[in-house]
Amino acid sequence: MIPTAESANADIARFLKRLQWGLVFLAAGWVIWLLGPILTPFVLALLLGWLGDPLVDRIERRGRSRAVAVTLVFLLMTLVLALVLIILVPMVERQIVTLIDSLPAYRDWVLGTALPWIEQRTGYEVVSWLDTDRLIELIRGHWQQAGGIAATVLAYVSRSGFAILALVLNLVLVPILAFYFMRDWDLLVERVAALIPRDHIDTATRLAHETSESLGGFLRGQFLVMLGQGAIYAVGMSLVGLRLGLLIGMIAGLISFIPYLGATVGIALAVIAAIVQAQGFDWQLLILIGVVFTIGQLVESYVLTPRLVGDRIGLHPVAVIFAVLAGGQLFGFLGMLLALPVAAVANVMLRYAHERYTHSRLYAGDGPEIEIAGAGAPRVVIVAVDGPGQGQA
Repeated sequence: MIPTAESANADIARFLKRLQWGLVFLAAGWVIWLLGPILTPFVLALLLGWLGDPLVDRIERRGRSRAVAVTLVFLLMTLVLALVLIILVPMVERQIVTLIDSLPAYRDWVLGTALPWIEQRTGYEVVSWLDTDRLIELIRGHWQQAGGIAATVLAYVSRSGFAILALVLNLVLVPILAFYFMRDWDLLVERVAALIPRDHIDTATRLAHETSESLGGFLRGQFLVMLGQGAIYAVGMSLVGLRLGLLIGMIAGLISFIPYLGATVGIALAVIAAIVQAQGFDWQLLILIGVVFTIGQLVESYVLTPRLVGDRIGLHPVAVIFAVLAGGQLFGFLGMLLALPVAAVANVMLRYAHERYTHSRLYAGDGPEIEIAGAGAPRVVIVAVDGPGQGQA
């Protein structure tokens, strides 16, 4: 088919429109990069408002006013945060004190047991690099570089007053902004929807709904799974007699969104802590630790994940890690906050692009074909494309 002037003009107009949108996105990214330090509390409050809006809508549907519903949800969030701080902070503080008191024992175990064992198996001298005299010589040899580091640290300390002031202001701003975002969330959504071209409103609404479901399913489901696994590990190891069980369980729970990594790291830390605590191999304690992690994995696989996450389409752990690291590299802490929403949007857009591709002519092939059947009259074969990989002759 020979392209006409009209189709060529349409292609040029379509290209210019896409170029326009590309420039708009680049400009938005540049502005976000410039305003990163002051946008952080706004983005954090926006995420809190988005997470609290479904509960606000549910209370509002029961006859309460929007202001009353927002106030109730805001008070509930504040109460949960206060309870977490009241319960966890003293427990974590005691665990840190226990860890500090145990540091000499860990040092003796590393220098007297672990490193000699590594040297015997590998043939490398590791202990000599930790000798005090050698460390002093290294410091003397790099004194000028150490002086530059010290100057940098002093310069940072001189600016720390402003950093602390900014942190306090952000902590005060976040709850205030979150309250206003929850109160006006529906109004903000309506105003954003009013800016979308009318011929794309249905597609945009569908993609926004899928993005919210994907991100919400990941955040709520994975957070509850992490919390459940951390509680099982912490309580279980504390009950079997591991003094640092609470701290190790919390660490394993926090990184359990990566399959098997939380359990692997937790087992490694728990085994080391058990060996140092018992000054040797306490097989009963080690077996009980293994039982705790086995129970945690079984509960996660057969109870927590099926019930809390289910078959909702979430984000792959590899995509989460890459998004968080890339966001932090590009935009700092603000980028880490924006990483998951952007990853959720990209995930939905990729699914939408794949759907469009599988229903396109490029994937399904062209329509009617004419096949010459020998010397007789031509036989017309009509292929009606119903969907991906389907057709009728």
